[in-house]
Amino acid sequence: MKARSNRRQRWFRARVAFLGVCLMSMAVIVVVRAFHLQVASGDRLREMAENQHLRKLRVSPRRGAIYDRHEAELAVSADVDSVYANPRRLRAMDQSPKAVARRLAKLLDVDATLLERRLSADRYFVWIERRVTPHEATRIRELDIPGVELTTESRRYYPNRHLAAHLVGFADIDGRGIEGIELAYEDALRGSDRRVEAIRDRRGHVVFADDMEDDRSMQGQNVVLTIDKAIQHIAERELALGVRTFEARGGSVVVMDPSTGEILALANYPPFNPNEPSKHPTAHRRNRALVDRFEPGSTVKPFTMAAALTAGAVKPNQSINCENGVARIGGRRLHDAHPYEWLTPTQILAHSSNIGTAKIALDLGKKDLYRAFRRFGFGEPTGIGVPGETGGILRHYRRWYEIDTATVSFGQGMSVTNVQLATAMSAIANGGRLMQPMLVRRLTDGHGATIEENKPRVRRQVVPRRIAKLVGQMLTAVTEPGGTAVEAGVDGYLVAGKTGTAQKADYVRGGYAKDKWLASFIGFLPAERPAVVISVVIDEPVIAHYGGTVAGPVFRRIAEVTLRHMGIAPEGRQAILKKKKEQQKAVAEDNPLPVEEETEKGQSAVPDVRSLPLREAVIALHAESLVPEVKGSGIVVSQDPAPGKAVSHGAVVRIELAKRRFDEEGGAPATTGKTLTAAVPRGPHAQ
Repeated sequence: MKARSNRRQRWFRARVAFLGVCLMSMAVIVVVRAFHLQVASGDRLREMAENQHLRKLRVSPRRGAIYDRHEAELAVSADVDSVYANPRRLRAMDQSPKAVARRLAKLLDVDATLLERRLSADRYFVWIERRVTPHEATRIRELDIPGVELTTESRRYYPNRHLAAHLVGFADIDGRGIEGIELAYEDALRGSDRRVEAIRDRRGHVVFADDMEDDRSMQGQNVVLTIDKAIQHIAERELALGVRTFEARGGSVVVMDPSTGEILALANYPPFNPNEPSKHPTAHRRNRALVDRFEPGSTVKPFTMAAALTAGAVKPNQSINCENGVARIGGRRLHDAHPYEWLTPTQILAHSSNIGTAKIALDLGKKDLYRAFRRFGFGEPTGIGVPGETGGILRHYRRWYEIDTATVSFGQGMSVTNVQLATAMSAIANGGRLMQPMLVRRLTDGHGATIEENKPRVRRQVVPRRIAKLVGQMLTAVTEPGGTAVEAGVDGYLVAGKTGTAQKADYVRGGYAKDKWLASFIGFLPAERPAVVISVVIDEPVIAHYGGTVAGPVFRRIAEVTLRHMGIAPEGRQAILKKKKEQQKAVAEDNPLPVEEETEKGQSAVPDVRSLPLREAVIALHAESLVPEVKGSGIVVSQDPAPGKAVSHGAVVRIELAKRRFDEEGGAPATTGKTLTAAVPRGPHAQ
């Protein structure tokens, strides 16, 4: 018994010892393995672990927004759902591509055959439909088809639809700028891709990324424009009304702050919706104000006048012989819409005399005229910063003949853009400074901090301040009774401006088309302290084609609402008349007119009633106690005694009238059907 007990104890101790050796061996193995994992291979394994849970994501920032000057949204980006599929998973889950395609096509309104072809491909990823509506996304989730998933993408929205669409432009489905500001500031709006660390789950889905928590830090730069959304709406509304009223082909409007060069509105017609650009013809997306070149007609006469006054080629009250409406220059005849003999520079602008303007230009000389136009910015792009801008055409003066000098002075044989016209007129309004036109005020980051800011910049002094002010005073006569743009006058304000009516070139037959016109009006107000310059161009109006009739009312309606929006109150009629007399006196003091005959007691000086309608002529004569003797009907074309002659009270003044026909400006009547087209084969009557 004792021996058996000893054997059992020895066997027990042997088993315990064996177990102890095994446990010790296992412990050694664990320690060695731990040492290998934690120390010897620790860095490598740690990196492997991080790679399994952390992911380096290449993040494309959200596209920056585009705002107006008051930071009202014009273009924004929002997250939307897109539908994609994994065709291999569909087959692994025994899903029929044809059946799935039929269900999805009905829901998303897409081609079932094309969809089936995509789902049958041997691929891991195919797009089903991008940027679906929230309702469609909900329906896709409800279908719960294995292999059909939703992902989030950014979509560009234009909340105001067609408002400022030609300027803002649009982005494609991948968020790349295609036109307008979207294209010009593509790099700033898109921002730069960057890599961030994110934690992902066992399926590889991102569950946390610290750097992606703040959406504002993950977006491109915002662009703040100089556009005023309210003024832009006014301009587009009135332009559309004007184009439709006169059944025109299209048009454009530029509203500019002359003191800074900031564009407050840039409107074009026809419009288009940048949310659905493919639904509109490509021509509708053209920014006419920057791209379209046209012969400006009489709207360049103020710049000819400013150049001549600066060079001393004409005096403010010098009388120019307009040769009764017909003159021969360079072997060709020029016609005015109605006959005048002697006109001052102010009257030449008011009545839009081609002959008077041409004579002033010839006295100035072609070299100085060319240089003056170049200084006003014609013949080169303004550098406004939007793709597609053209610079117009202004041939070098060495290629001009005498007739070219004459016709260029009143807007023929050259071409401009609407923005060029507005910029040049701003130089007249602000005291002779040619400003760099601005469309972008500043760039900001996602938190609103300014990254880059544009300041007003003076390109050069075009004409002396005194001359610019003088020309501005002259231009107020254009919108006064007897001028060519009475329809552009705004109650309570002095308006300085100029009309233009020009035939369009016929690129098929050559020369000029007889039935295609371009009507325009450009002006600024209040004339004594200009706050806004407005340029209106209407392309191929049908009902009428005169600048004063077609473009003048559009200018007036835009100006009325714009000035109210800007808080510039109108002045009373008496204040306007007083300022008008002060301006006339200032012009007279610069170079007094010849002294008229002195009137004694009981006598009156015969007023000048030529070119006035009968009613206004009769009122003017009665105001001087004179008796009119009328012959004919329409407007006054001649009078006897001559203007300024001293006659007794009650004397008879014989006035002859002719049938009423509006001239090319649409404001002052004409007595002849002849136009410059017949007189000068090279170009139209550019009023």
